[in-house]
Amino acid sequence: MPLGSGEVDPDARATLDELAADPEMLGRCVHREVLPERAACYRQTSEPLHREVRERLAARASSTSTRTRRRRSTHCARGARWSSRRGPHRAKSLCYQAPIVAGVVEDRRDTALLLFPTKALAQDQLRSLRSWLVPGLRAVTYDGDTDGDDRAWARKNANVVLTNPEMLHMGILPSHKAWATFLMRLQYVVVDELHTLRGIFGSHVAHVLRRLRRLCEHYGSDPTFFFASATIGNPGELASALCGRDVDEIVDDASPRAERVLACWQRPLLDAHSGARGSANIETAELMTRFVRSNHQTLAFTRSRRGAEVVAQYARRRLAGAAPELADRVAAYRAGYLPEERRALELDLSSGRLLGIAATNALELGIDIGGLDAVVLNGFPGTLASMWQQAGRAGRTGRRSAAVLVAGDDQLDQWYAAHPTELTHRAPERAVVNPRNPFIVRAQVACAAHEMPLSPDDERWFGPGLDDAVRDLVRDDLLAPRAGRMYWSGERGPARGVGLRSGSSLEYRLVDMESERTIGTVDDARVFSIAHPGAVYLHQGASTGSSISIATSTSRASFRTTTPTNTPRPDPRPTSRS
Repeated sequence: MPLGSGEVDPDARATLDELAADPEMLGRCVHREVLPERAACYRQTSEPLHREVRERLAARASSTSTRTRRRRSTHCARGARWSSRRGPHRAKSLCYQAPIVAGVVEDRRDTALLLFPTKALAQDQLRSLRSWLVPGLRAVTYDGDTDGDDRAWARKNANVVLTNPEMLHMGILPSHKAWATFLMRLQYVVVDELHTLRGIFGSHVAHVLRRLRRLCEHYGSDPTFFFASATIGNPGELASALCGRDVDEIVDDASPRAERVLACWQRPLLDAHSGARGSANIETAELMTRFVRSNHQTLAFTRSRRGAEVVAQYARRRLAGAAPELADRVAAYRAGYLPEERRALELDLSSGRLLGIAATNALELGIDIGGLDAVVLNGFPGTLASMWQQAGRAGRTGRRSAAVLVAGDDQLDQWYAAHPTELTHRAPERAVVNPRNPFIVRAQVACAAHEMPLSPDDERWFGPGLDDAVRDLVRDDLLAPRAGRMYWSGERGPARGVGLRSGSSLEYRLVDMESERTIGTVDDARVFSIAHPGAVYLHQGASTGSSISIATSTSRASFRTTTPTNTPRPDPRPTSRS
């Protein structure tokens, strides 16, 4: 379709075919592979669901066929069979909502804790849980965006809490006495997006889950764990390493999938001698613009916050000249936005008002965006698991979809551009964690000691590194022995000083100096690179200079640089990053 014809293509694959044949882009599509349609596989549940749960499942699926309403896809049926009150710990279960709802319907007074790696995903799952419309289901999010009154209500009344590992680590476990009733009745713990829990982050979370189990045992509960994951090489092994128990693994995927095409896209060569190529940001923005102009809702993944802003900004400029009515239907989405901004963007995307959005991997993880037709990946995301997770965001409506990987300057990107069949023929990577890392053990043992005194029996939670960690903490005057147990003796709780993903858990607000309005947040690991004097800060296409205030948490500002007007500065009062 010629640019500007105004015609609408039947699906995103047709648009991709025409882009590949466009004389201006000839040769850039170095590989296209069609992934065939897959029909759903159904199986009856071996154990009957509660009548009211069946009725509400049928109501939720009222727009689907009778066959779909009466039977469940194979992996969901197996999950339902294993969702008894004292069921085993499951890996890759996609039906944890059913047993939670059943517990409420049967008035068992159970509670459930759901862990998600991002706030956006927790909000999305909260909407999904509430759509069951079950009286007595008191589901709430509990994270850094939750105000004080709502937190107090949740501790006393909620039976389903959706949160993230950081808030469990910093906000719930250290205050477990306020959660005593909830923990006493805790029946299910759901850990979603298992594949993200690798490396340092996963190793920390493994200890956070052990601290949770330790406190649950103290209050007399023994919850069942559900794990859900994108495709990785070792889901059962990873889940077992995280919770410290054996798990039963469900690896068959019986969900339906429409036909989709995966393309590898090379940027134009600018200098044959140096090998320099065109900007990956501009190429990604151009592809998103073409899909949007063909009325295909498109998500472009970038590898940095700045990249998301640049891609969205360039796409809006292209649309302003060629299709002005679409320019305001493209936006950026990334961490650092205010909660109300994120919620508004998520609603605009799910409702279809936004046709294009450039995002970091903050939108990679499972948010229900049913209308997406195309995904553009600005660079290989680092693992095949992440690539398939991002590419799989499109094509959930039954329409043919397209995913395009734009090769970046990274050597791995260029290797895949030269060997594109490896993208689909290689097995997914294995996720690795090391809960025995002595630096992680020491930090997590300190947190556990603050929650409840340590005893020799705690080695079953923290492993053989417990003794060395206790010895180091005693030398630092952070633990004191008393009656055969080790008590925390530090001035303050250690959890807030232990970051699960990086070295710290502190976050600063960026404040517009002219209006005194908070326009975003940034963690302390990035604050001096993003908001230093003279830096340019991008926010939804608007750029400003920035300055930095250096102050203690008790004073407004002890130092301020001279800057132009309309410039943001970090608020010296750190906030929780949970």
